[in-house]
Amino acid sequence: MHRFTRVPALYSLVVAVCALVLTGCGAPADVGGSDVDAGGAGARAAVSREAAAPVAVAAETVPPGSPGEDYRMLTPDGAWSWLADPRAVWYEGEYRRTYAAWVNSIGDIRVASYDHDTNERTTVTLRPEFHADDHANPTLLVRPDGRIMVFYAMHRGRWLITQTSTNPEDITLWGEEKDAGPFTSEARGHTGPRPVLLPGEENRVMLFWRGPGYDTWLRTSANGWDWDMPEPFMAAGESSPYFHVAGDGDASIHIAVSPVHPRVEGGDRILYARYHDDAVWRADGTRIRGMYELPFTMDECDVVYDGSTDGASAWVWDVADDEGIPVIVYATFPSLDDHRYWYARWTPGGWERHEIAAAGPWFPSGNIGTRQHDRYYAGGITLDHENPSIVYLSRQVGGIFEIERWETGDGGATWESEPVTAGSRANNVRPVVPRISAVSIGTTEPPSTLFWMNGSYVDYGEYSTSIRMQTTGTSP
Repeated sequence: MHRFTRVPALYSLVVAVCALVLTGCGAPADVGGSDVDAGGAGARAAVSREAAAPVAVAAETVPPGSPGEDYRMLTPDGAWSWLADPRAVWYEGEYRRTYAAWVNSIGDIRVASYDHDTNERTTVTLRPEFHADDHANPTLLVRPDGRIMVFYAMHRGRWLITQTSTNPEDITLWGEEKDAGPFTSEARGHTGPRPVLLPGEENRVMLFWRGPGYDTWLRTSANGWDWDMPEPFMAAGESSPYFHVAGDGDASIHIAVSPVHPRVEGGDRILYARYHDDAVWRADGTRIRGMYELPFTMDECDVVYDGSTDGASAWVWDVADDEGIPVIVYATFPSLDDHRYWYARWTPGGWERHEIAAAGPWFPSGNIGTRQHDRYYAGGITLDHENPSIVYLSRQVGGIFEIERWETGDGGATWESEPVTAGSRANNVRPVVPRISAVSIGTTEPPSTLFWMNGSYVDYGEYSTSIRMQTTGTSP
């Protein structure tokens, strides 16, 4: 097993300077060094331990196709972007619980656990008033010992932060904040941590994020505590790429990329690469680069979709593993009022692509107020990572964005659908299916759980949404 040793330029100098200059300014401790927080994490640690007492939640009684407002709330105030995952994770050890994380309207970083046997929900604030921006949503990973790790950063933030729960399967006590990414003074800072655990590599944790220079950065850990030096993984060049990653539950990671925002020239492609065996590969097995030859470039990736020939810009939404086969969902934009959801799957003959459904106009549609809407925001689509033939999507029905479940039995050529929400008073967007932890030790069938945002949304910095949930199969 390799250990990265090449250090990005100035990293060691920056860490040393930050330790001297930023003492008392709230900087997290470096994950590879001392346990002493230079910024006074003690006060924040006290806040992080103020978890709400478990709340009993009524068992699911809402039939599919009900208004979104009829479903149970995970939280009355929460939001997330679709750009960083996992936002929710299922883990069975001593308990059968789903863990979820979000940022609320005043910027609190919050984590919840939901016990599927007792229907109790516990919620904790890790960092109050951190950043009121949905790009700051935390992401989660469960370690082999059952302790929960959370990762978060401001939108283009100076620091990338991680914390680990003190006890297994318990979110009420947390360790100090630690630095998971190098300090940067760049305006193009850290955004969207995406952790993956690889059981087939002795439970190595690989943490990806968009970092300085908008490069995709990588940091690895053999135990979730001691980390190698961070380094650029995929070069951005003059672009600002958006990407998703998904492990295969063993030793591979699928990577799906939009090279740039769809409104910008070049924002009409969806790309793919795969990590395994200490190298990056195309879907057909062609080697791109070894891990000591990083960063690789986006031009070296597979082209899944090319709008220069297909006629529309695009934005990637999710990638998943289907028994070793990569599956990608993305949106295309024939016009700003005509968004389409697509499904791509690798086959021996290359990438097969099929349209799933028309999504409607941009979200949130309507009058532009004092803030600028992003007209390439769709309601959202996500894969069920346990069964990637199932997708959940949000599309406009009768003027309201509703959540629907779509399933294919032939690789995306044909689809059947059913509503999750219908007749809602407010929009339902950005569905999330919890990822099954790669180190879950339970033997029962995981419940079918779905989360989504419901409420009023203007843009990534102005939202008033709850997070709703649908759960079935809660008995062991």
